[in-house]
Amino acid sequence: QVQLVESGGGLVQAGGSLRLSCAASGRTFRSFDMSWFRQASGKNRDFVATIFRSGSTTYYADSVKGRFTISRENAKNTVYLQMNGLKPEDTAVYYCAAGIVVDFNRRDVYAYWGQGTQVTVSS
Repeated sequence: QVQLVESGGGLVQAGGSLRLSCAASGRTFRSFDMSWFRQASGKNRDFVATIFRSGSTTYYADSVKGRFTISRENAKNTVYLQMNGLKPEDTAVYYCAAGIVVDFNRRDVYAYWGQGTQVTVSS
């Protein structure tokens, strides 16, 4: 069993930055591929970014490419999402997810989810 706890969300003006963290329990963190998804009010939960368990391969949604950076620190059982150049359309609840995946941008392949952290970007 893995428990994920996100933090770092908040209210920021357009153009600003936030860094989200996702802390995982258990000693198997390094065995999992880790991803961030987000869900805006009334919309589906969409893929944002993935970092594979190797730590050297990452993928991003087109909407965040060049602005967001995903990273992981296995010694701290933590995955991060650095978000720069935030836009009002980035407003959503951000979730981290853990699994051993191939189709990394599909919600249904992840075994574990955090409770989410709200990010609100004002214009």
